Amino acid sequence: MNFRKNIRRISFFLYCSCGLLPMAPAKAQKPSSNNYRAYLFVYFTGNDKKEEQIRFAISNDGFRYHALNGNQPVINLDGISETGGVRDPHILRGVDGKTFYMVATDMVSANGWDSNRGMVLLRSADLIKWTASAVNIQKKYPGQDSLLRVWAPQTIYDDSAGKYMIYFSMKHGNAPDKIYYVYANKDFTGLEGTPRQLFFSPDNAACIDGDIIKKEGTYYLFFKTEDRLPGIKIAVSHHLTGGYVMQSTDYVQQTTSPVEGAGTFKLNDGSGYVLMYDMYTSGRYQFTRTTDMRHFTVIDEAVSMDFHPRHGTVMPITAGEAKRLSENWPKTKL
Repeated sequence: MNFRKNIRRISFFLYCSCGLLPMAPAKAQKPSSNNYRAYLFVYFTGNDKKEEQIRFAISNDGFRYHALNGNQPVINLDGISETGGVRDPHILRGVDGKTFYMVATDMVSANGWDSNRGMVLLRSADLIKWTASAVNIQKKYPGQDSLLRVWAPQTIYDDSAGKYMIYFSMKHGNAPDKIYYVYANKDFTGLEGTPRQLFFSPDNAACIDGDIIKKEGTYYLFFKTEDRLPGIKIAVSHHLTGGYVMQSTDYVQQTTSPVEGAGTFKLNDGSGYVLMYDMYTSGRYQFTRTTDMRHFTVIDEAVSMDFHPRHGTVMPITAGEAKRLSENWPKTKL
């Protein structure tokens, strides 16, 4: 009996070692961060309705960018945006590595700074073709009669919830702007649950233009505060949806000019992070570099653009994705 058992064990070992056992199907591999070779800059260009549209630019090094499609809009949102314009676009690579999500303020500034009530949600599998839907917070949720504006939505994946979290600022009546969050539905066509407050500056000043990046287990929330001198500050937490405290009382912009629209992204070579922001009264952007999210060095001398962006975001992309974008919207002389 023992002899027969040993024969079966030896036969099973040989069967496995020869690769004869059926193999589980290989899982689709998402792009590794080591494969990122370029960057996509998503932005709008101004306060005229024709400028309040989504545009793309690409870069090989994260500093020198050229506009695609002749600096003209790359997505047709006619019939989708309730106001007819979009601002403050934010783009995110999905957790699967191959789906892309974008959100933007549904707004035409000519209608007034307290005129919008929602945002536009977009999704794509190739960065070229996008599906989109508009969400009006005032219409969707009861008790929002005093809502005046919904600004600068952004998206981040919540590992603990297994969902995409959208965060944005809202202003109600005479109260200052506060940053809220809510989850997107599975198809990224709408919102589920009720918006909850994510952060409000301890100095009781308005908070807008939130931008969250995770580094070594800590969430860094960059935001514009409208206190004694409007500027960008950082709050930190070990939990995405709450517990944020001020890292310090210091502003992190490296200019005395007014700024807004902080955007942070990790450099593909692993050398640190870039914090960029819109110097909206100066007609230009400023780029800074950091390794610790505390000290920021201006690197404007390394930056060039053949366009003038307003409040946008940058996302690392692969060489293949950059090639696809460039072939679909060839570089043209502006």
